[in-house]
Amino acid sequence: MQTHLAPEFAGTPDGVEAEAILRKCVHCGFCTATCPTYQLLGNELDSPRGRIYLMKQVLEGAPVTRKTQLHLDRCLTCRNCETTCPSGVQYGHLVDIGRKVVEQRVERPAKERAVRWLLKEGLTSPLFGPAMKMGQLLRPLLPAALKAKVPASAGARARFWPTRTHKRKVLMLLGCVQPAMMPNINSATARVLDAAGIQTLVADDAGCCGAIRTHLSDVEGGLADMRRNIDAWWPLVNGLTSEGRVEAIVMNASGCGVTVKDYGHALAHDPDYADKAQRVSVLTRDLCELLPDLVAPLKARLRKSRDGQRLAFHPPCTLQHGQQLRGVVERHLGELGFDVQLAATDSHLCCGSAGTYSVLQPELAYQLRDRKLTSLAAVDAPLIVSANIGCIQHLQSGTTTPVRHWVEVLDEALA
Repeated sequence: MQTHLAPEFAGTPDGVEAEAILRKCVHCGFCTATCPTYQLLGNELDSPRGRIYLMKQVLEGAPVTRKTQLHLDRCLTCRNCETTCPSGVQYGHLVDIGRKVVEQRVERPAKERAVRWLLKEGLTSPLFGPAMKMGQLLRPLLPAALKAKVPASAGARARFWPTRTHKRKVLMLLGCVQPAMMPNINSATARVLDAAGIQTLVADDAGCCGAIRTHLSDVEGGLADMRRNIDAWWPLVNGLTSEGRVEAIVMNASGCGVTVKDYGHALAHDPDYADKAQRVSVLTRDLCELLPDLVAPLKARLRKSRDGQRLAFHPPCTLQHGQQLRGVVERHLGELGFDVQLAATDSHLCCGSAGTYSVLQPELAYQLRDRKLTSLAAVDAPLIVSANIGCIQHLQSGTTTPVRHWVEVLDEALA
């Protein structure tokens, strides 16, 4: 696809990257077959191909309208189109650039600005934890829309963190909302790794991975989150503390994983952080990438045979498309005796959570949720598992079938 960037973009880092991405696009339309919003709305401008043309026009200097902003807002950034694209178009990077430009040129209505500010500041605030506890106490009294966003309180086991030391050590990002909403995911991760002889360390000063602010078009805020995390992790990455050097930075929320693996790209033009960010990206592993090393030591620790325990698995978009990790959870949990099944239809599609998307685009998000739950119900399993807190809570809001992180199920199976 040929493009001629407007003077204000030509030669800039964003302009150079956008031009390189646009050059790969051959307008074949394969992406429309796997785009969730195009499947729901049937509008070419709500497909990757249509949005690429909108962004091309913007970067070439065409007037930017509220309509352009609306079509970019409707994108889930699920990156299914990247998996489908035969030309390797990096749509996720392009849409980040397009949204940043449009955000600068189109003023949102006051209500939208307020909601987006509350999300990016509230979800990453130290006050989020106390607010969530209050919401859980009042959960029976909450209106249905708000109740769907508040999980039930965690049990006592969520507070148990292993204390043994091991030669092998990893660093784990606790996340910004996960410790308050579903703390057992983090503690279960630490217990499973402990059972395999790996010690889990955390950096107290780390916080949101940067995804929330970045996806709400606060690019500078997102970069600030990334720099703060790198600073917090750097002593453990380099073995500068009494804990020694970590062998990996582990993400048990796949949404955080895809973002942290992209730190090197996001900070490539920052002379103070480019090299550090690249090293952090190289060290980052999704939790499921450790499974090949865990199978052998964990087999001896399983409380009983798991044969016949069927799990319906929803692989988050951030796992299967963003990180291109497909089949890892199913294969290795299968080696541990679990019967892990994908939905026979639509297993590649987004569930509609997509970070803050379910708050900002609820109508589309709940259509996608219900479609996903219908597909998963056909697996006929007593439990649904996933690998991202957003997907877990979003799916749970539409079903009575328990939805959990796969590491919690594995943790419970250990002696």
